[in-house]
Amino acid sequence: MRILEKRFLRGPNLFSAAPCLMAVISGAATEPAPGFGARLLALLPGLPAQSSARLADLACLADAVEPVVMELQRMAGAPAEFSQTQALPRKASARRAVCGYRTEQVAGQALEVAIAMIEALARGEDYDVAPALAALQETAQDYAIGTSTGAVVNAALRRGIPALRITDEANLFQLGWGSRQKRLQATITGATNSIAVGIASDKQLTKTLLEQAGVPVPGGATVTRLEDAQRVARKLRGPATIKPLDANQGKGVTTTCTTPEEVERAFEHARKYGRHVIVEEFLAGRDYRVLVTGNKIAAASWRRPPCVTGDGRSTVRELVELENRNPARGDGHTNILTRIPMDDLAAATLAKQGYGFDSVLPAGVSADLRGNANLSTGGTAEDVTDLLPEETREICIRAARTIGLDVAGIDVICQDIALPLREQGGGIIEVNAAPGIRMHQYPSRGTPRDAGAAIVDALFGQDDGRIPVIAITGTNGKTTTSLLIAHAARLAGLRTGVTTTEGVYIDGQLTMKGDCTGYRSARSILASPEVDFAVLETARGGILKRGLAYDRCDVSVVLNVSSDHLGLDGIETVDELARVKAVVAQRASRAVVLNAEDDYCVAMAKELAEHVEVLYFALDEDNPVLLRHLERGGRGVYLEDNTVVLATGARHEALVDVRQMPVSLGGCARYNIANALAATAALAASGFGNAEIVDGMRSFVSDSKHNPLRSNLFDVDGVTVIVDYAHNCAAYAALAETARAMTPGRVVGVVAAPGDRRDADLVDVGRTCAAGFDDLVVYETEKRGRGEGEVATLLAQGARSGRIAADKLTVELNVHRAIRRGLALCQTGDVLVFGCGSSISELTEALRPTRPEIAQRIEAEAV
Repeated sequence: MRILEKRFLRGPNLFSAAPCLMAVISGAATEPAPGFGARLLALLPGLPAQSSARLADLACLADAVEPVVMELQRMAGAPAEFSQTQALPRKASARRAVCGYRTEQVAGQALEVAIAMIEALARGEDYDVAPALAALQETAQDYAIGTSTGAVVNAALRRGIPALRITDEANLFQLGWGSRQKRLQATITGATNSIAVGIASDKQLTKTLLEQAGVPVPGGATVTRLEDAQRVARKLRGPATIKPLDANQGKGVTTTCTTPEEVERAFEHARKYGRHVIVEEFLAGRDYRVLVTGNKIAAASWRRPPCVTGDGRSTVRELVELENRNPARGDGHTNILTRIPMDDLAAATLAKQGYGFDSVLPAGVSADLRGNANLSTGGTAEDVTDLLPEETREICIRAARTIGLDVAGIDVICQDIALPLREQGGGIIEVNAAPGIRMHQYPSRGTPRDAGAAIVDALFGQDDGRIPVIAITGTNGKTTTSLLIAHAARLAGLRTGVTTTEGVYIDGQLTMKGDCTGYRSARSILASPEVDFAVLETARGGILKRGLAYDRCDVSVVLNVSSDHLGLDGIETVDELARVKAVVAQRASRAVVLNAEDDYCVAMAKELAEHVEVLYFALDEDNPVLLRHLERGGRGVYLEDNTVVLATGARHEALVDVRQMPVSLGGCARYNIANALAATAALAASGFGNAEIVDGMRSFVSDSKHNPLRSNLFDVDGVTVIVDYAHNCAAYAALAETARAMTPGRVVGVVAAPGDRRDADLVDVGRTCAAGFDDLVVYETEKRGRGEGEVATLLAQGARSGRIAADKLTVELNVHRAIRRGLALCQTGDVLVFGCGSSISELTEALRPTRPEIAQRIEAEAV
């Protein structure tokens, strides 16, 4: 087998609303070795029954890939739900495997393992799955999200707040979009004061501030020498707790030190984690953790040290090993609980109780393995939130406020948390920044508390963290429509981010240049804290290569669907292309704007959720789809007597004369009028007022500076030159119609098309151009794998089939010579259309040898 194509679709895509791996795999029809299915099931006994039945009767080895990849992910600890295998009509020996995933790296690795395993078993060879599975599990752990971070992220997602992981390796997330985003790392938020974090990491400074604020704390001092530690311990006149000044997770902590020898051992242990050591009064009682989020108590837990209970037969070592096999325990923070360490500190703690690792505990007798109760060292927790008295609640909130933390873990020692703290001599021993919340989310006993949701509530209040998003797709007109919408939004005072084929713009400034209509560019807009309103041009290629960068948008716009890019990325027909465009329509949460004059667009309305509004636009005021929609009380935008009309039920409001819109080229460019109708509908659906819409439509200029290669007009010695990116039949037909409306004279086309189109499509482009232009000059631009002159030959073939006269067709491969030839065919008052241009410089360089002053003027206009 061979992987012909592999893509990670990171957002909603053609196959699923969730991320998935899409791989096209060749696997010639073959007869695998006898017993193939049984041996595969022996290696992967957890395969579902449905998959097992498929494996028993394989028509192609590649059919086995998808179920095996899904099972490997599950066994690695990163299960996913959605998967499917598709046959490819044009490739009988290949399959498209689509596998949902939780972790991209695990899915990619599982694909490689699956193919190696299937091939080995098909040859009758053995396959050792153990090392491969161990490597997958290691990858899953390397890229896993921490338990506390995951709890907050999942709480945000449940509330509809989008979450973006900043990097694959870090627990750093962006919650929300644009200017309404918040950042999160573990339980530290973007609102967490860095000075406060510094204070919390200095336990002595924390105690000093708390004491000044009237918060009960244990007495003690910070030392750097053993002699001073022993002196401070003697003055306490009772057991001492010894710990590093700035460590966390219970590292280096020893409690109940009563003798100089115990103090010495504890001091040396603490020094492993920092030069400065705190020696403080040991507060007798239970260890509690109170979680403060904002100005509220989110949860409280009684933390118990890690311990084992005897059965009269097993040693302490055996009891610990048994407990560590508990599925709830894992390494570090990867699971609900942490494995209990059997180290020197555990040995010392046992020795204080008269035991060792090889001691056999009597039945029912428990022994602690730690003096502290941190979950990170194997402790457990019991929820006690409802027991906190009001006084204790106020003390904990004041402690967090005093340090300056928006999220804080307050460590409290007292005999009974249900009693007021002061009257029982209890106190606060630490205030923690980035507190773990596993104990609250998954207590060993008591009521689970959604600490993640409490943190999200403190961050966002009632806000969902989303900025308005309009997504635009279609075959032609996407860039102009996107820029029209973004322009109107900016005029309305919103800091707008827009992605287009030309680049990414934030508040009018270019931040990324190139074809920016896919996942990466959309994500850059949504990640920018400077953006209040996002307009995302979304192209076919971006959807197919990476999926969408957003889980949903407010408004989707589908302008049209016509033949283009067929034969690429597995899309062979216009019907399939329409399904790709429909991915954008189906992600709208508020409204979808559809072209009433395009059957493919109209069909998309049936696939939308009931609550999503449909707005139609049409150049023909009598379009039957539009009329029926309006009769039923729907909204739409149409053209009547050169006027844009917004219809809302029985109310029809005239907005603007299209001849006042520069983008319409004096009312001649009907395709741009259609784009303006779509933009008007999208803005209306987004809540913009009529005056704001009209201001945007009247002031947007589609020139070489603001919208390059989109119907840019230039005067060359009395000849109007239209420069446009047109490269398909629909675009060339629309341009020819526009040019014809602009002049009573002749219309000349200088045309090309990209070389990655199918032969038949290139012939169709030539035929369309022959029908639209009086004279035709064919040149060659991006050959994309074809030989010199091959594309031009096919275009010329199509033109001749359109019955163009021989003297009206010229083939000139060089773009500059082709433009000059086209201009030579023109007279004053004629219009020349230069299509499939890649840069305005192609026109200026063509003009420079004979008309340098015009070339210079055009260059100046584009700056």
